[in-house]
Amino acid sequence: MGGTIPKPLDWHRKEEKEHLKGVQDPQHERIITVSTNGSIHSPRFPHTYPRNMDLVWRLVAVEENVWIQLTFDERFGLEDPEDDICKYDFVEVEEPSDGTILGRWCGSGSVPGKQISKGNQIRIRFVSDEYFPSEPGFCIHYNIVMPQLTETVSPSSLPASALPLDLLNNAVTAFSTLEDLIRYLEPDRWQLDLEDLYRPTSLQLLGKNYMFGRKSRVVDLNLLKEEVRLYSCTPRNFSVSVREELKRTDTIFWPGCLLVKRCGGNCACCLQTCSECQCVPSKVTKKYHEVLQLRPKTGVRGLHKSLTDVALEHHEECDCVCRGNPGG
Repeated sequence: MGGTIPKPLDWHRKEEKEHLKGVQDPQHERIITVSTNGSIHSPRFPHTYPRNMDLVWRLVAVEENVWIQLTFDERFGLEDPEDDICKYDFVEVEEPSDGTILGRWCGSGSVPGKQISKGNQIRIRFVSDEYFPSEPGFCIHYNIVMPQLTETVSPSSLPASALPLDLLNNAVTAFSTLEDLIRYLEPDRWQLDLEDLYRPTSLQLLGKNYMFGRKSRVVDLNLLKEEVRLYSCTPRNFSVSVREELKRTDTIFWPGCLLVKRCGGNCACCLQTCSECQCVPSKVTKKYHEVLQLRPKTGVRGLHKSLTDVALEHHEECDCVCRGNPGG
């Protein structure tokens, strides 16, 4: 009798090992063919999952012209985040067609929302470190969704990134901080997007502001000399729309408007005999301003987000030009 007691435990370990076979290495993934409803889960769900896991599943629908919908089980609990970022234990969902991370989740505060693939595949990764495993882990139910069924979704429930650019541009102007804007655009994965924006890249290290050495310092353009008056020949502050200035209708910028120094309007320094005096720039420089750029991704849903430098004209000096007939 004594020799039979360990057998169920051995079989349990063997079954669990077989379940994880081929996915422990993040470079390899377990392919699951999807033709009907099913589910995947963290090892030992709904009990405490093991430490030091890195498991990858790729769900592939048999039919090509369908989508895969993921629904998280209400029983959800992984190690808590640090500073609202899932650094240690987490489950994330990736869109294989373009490598976009649709979301990364941890903790137990709320159950992740439904996720839908852009094609007939979707990728799931589960990571646990060597400390503080939690329970119950996660369980994800999957099913096939026909693309035409999603057309019944009301516009109000569409993600912000799916809005037409002009509507989205108007919505973007309401946000005062970059964090609030990213939360609005990506409510399920805003921390990851924020991290990606500030992750150093070769392009950022060798951007225009470094190559030309002209990036403007943070200056309050309102703190000009007191003698600058509205009708003087001194450049004054104008708020310009970045989209209109750059003639870009395919891109959204945040902030959408920036202060520049410009000449313009009537000139108090013109001769009294000039009937139509205009203030024109005599010295023009370009300064680079760092903004968030939002562009639709080609062929797929979503927005490409990047910090970029835009060059705007600043007028350093102005001259008076008489365009009317003297004495007219």
